[in-house]
Amino acid sequence: AFPDTDPAFAGADSTRFVIDALRRIRERGWQPVNLDCTIFAQKPKLVPYKDQIRRRLAELLELPPESVNVKAKTGEHVGPIGREEAMSADAIVLLQKTP
Repeated sequence: AFPDTDPAFAGADSTRFVIDALRRIRERGWQPVNLDCTIFAQKPKLVPYKDQIRRRLAELLELPPESVNVKAKTGEHVGPIGREEAMSADAIVLLQKTP
């Protein structure tokens, strides 16, 4: 839906992708229940921003903040993440069929 080869998405605000994904799942009759995500980055240190990230994701997904969990991990100076060559994130969303 958002190919990295399409220049239209270069530098795009990431909230655009979350909002569009939410629209698509709702069109198919689903609703998010909760979100658990882990961000892997050696730098910047994300601990001071975790609550702000959690609250913004909750707002975008129209969930209560307690339904969103954000964890931040480093690469422990190993591999591309640890060498600060890359960042990665995993997100798991529980969806519920809407009546």
